[in-house]
Amino acid sequence: MGAQVQRQRPKTAREIAHRFGISERTVRTMIAEPRDQYLARADHKRKQAAELRAQGLSVRRIAEQIGVSKSTAGRYVQDYEKRDS
Repeated sequence: MGAQVQRQRPKTAREIAHRFGISERTVRTMIAEPRDQYLARADHKRKQAAELRAQGLSVRRIAEQIGVSKSTAGRYVQDYEKRDS
């Protein structure tokens, strides 16, 4: 079971759990993106990072372009460079 519509939530999982008297884990399970969608989206971002790195962009610019943190972009680039060598 997961969220059918992706959107920014106005409250945290902790706040929702407290409001309804359920565990945070239950809330996270109910609002989570389905795993296959998450993996597809993550794989797409990895491919984008590899393409941008091949164009010579810095890790900082890659992060800005694909909308991830600098450390995540750095990890994507390391994975790309490891596979390429």
